Amino acid sequence: MNIVVFRLGHRPFRDKRITTHVFLAARAFGASGGLYSGDKDFELEERIGKVADNFGGSFSLSYEKGWKGVVEKWKKTGRVVHLTMYGVPFEDVMSEITTDNLLIVVGGEKVPSELYKDADYNVSVTNQPHSEVSALGVFLHSLVRGGKVKPNFQNSKFKIIPNPSGKSMKEMNI
Repeated sequence: MNIVVFRLGHRPFRDKRITTHVFLAARAFGASGGLYSGDKDFELEERIGKVADNFGGSFSLSYEKGWKGVVEKWKKTGRVVHLTMYGVPFEDVMSEITTDNLLIVVGGEKVPSELYKDADYNVSVTNQPHSEVSALGVFLHSLVRGGKVKPNFQNSKFKIIPNPSGKSMKEMNI
């Protein structure tokens, strides 16, 4: 399984929390990494890196200056899914999409019309304005066929212990 999430047009002054949450959701649902374009943001990279360090896994995040080269390169070996409220309902194409080598593009600033043509799939979770974080979460949950999302995060410094009435965490000896 190789899933990478590409956040278009990150603007640190405006999108800091949303972009962070896009990558946190991607990691939690089993994506292997993330890419972002727009403005370079060392703090974003540091925040996501700390989560991977503390909670395990090998989620990597890197900056790409433009989107076009990323999409063109990806299409040589994989598929590109663009999450947009203007796309076809995800339920209509989900059976065609695999996790083999998948780039999932989520917008930030205005999405170039050319991306709609270059993507293999323009997919909507709903045809209403909504959060890209929620769209990504719903899409990734469906992509793993609605199964339980329990990625195996190796080298975790901390383990969350499910607790019905509070917060429990265990420090791991690694």
